[in-house]
Amino acid sequence: MTDTPVETMSFEEAMKELEAVVNKLDSGDVPLDASIALYERGAALKKRCEEELKRAEEKVAAITLDAEGNPTGTKPVEGL
Repeated sequence: MTDTPVETMSFEEAMKELEAVVNKLDSGDVPLDASIALYERGAALKKRCEEELKRAEEKVAAITLDAEGNPTGTKPVEGL
């Protein structure tokens, strides 16, 4: 695991570290205090992954296509 601030991580970085946190917690070999810290880090990583997925979904939803089905750019997604 890293000391990288969660809010600066890419989706892939956050997901990889989240998997490491889950594996460590699943092992059962972590003292209680460390387990609590790992759980908190895991929760922050999960939130980061969700935010990055939502951002990507919004970008995909905003792509417009021309008559031939080619991307022409993006437009704002209504309601966001």
